[in-house]
Amino acid sequence: MALRACGLIIFRRCNPRTSVASVSDIEFLLLQTSYGIHHWTPPKGHVDPGEDDLTTALRETEEEAGLHANQFRIVDGFRKELNYKVNNKPKTVIYWLAELKDHNTRVKLSDEHQDYRWLQLQEACKYAGYQDLQDTLQEAYTFLVNGTTENQS
Repeated sequence: MALRACGLIIFRRCNPRTSVASVSDIEFLLLQTSYGIHHWTPPKGHVDPGEDDLTTALRETEEEAGLHANQFRIVDGFRKELNYKVNNKPKTVIYWLAELKDHNTRVKLSDEHQDYRWLQLQEACKYAGYQDLQDTLQEAYTFLVNGTTENQS
């Protein structure tokens, strides 16, 4: 059986007075794991039995980053599914895009993570490391700027 995880790509606007995204206004939240190779990802985690995907994403975001659902809004129309192998087992990760309502909201890490960063797209892609996550961040950014993405799944 494939592993399944869900999470949120959280972003904030550095200039919250504008509703139009510009190159320098958008920052993505990445968390650094406190285990393994200490990779950087958006908040995400495994789906619990009987739990739906979006509920998992909301729960994991609160558990890992201390961000409650009332502190952000899910952006309509963006959902990305990644499929890859971990220890030779298939894994599916589903991400939604969410905007932090107050760009000054404090992130509170769980013990699963040792650090976090708010990063503009280019730097976020460097931290992300994995090509599929880099592509997903790029698609999220394109969606925010243009309202659409070509490779949506």
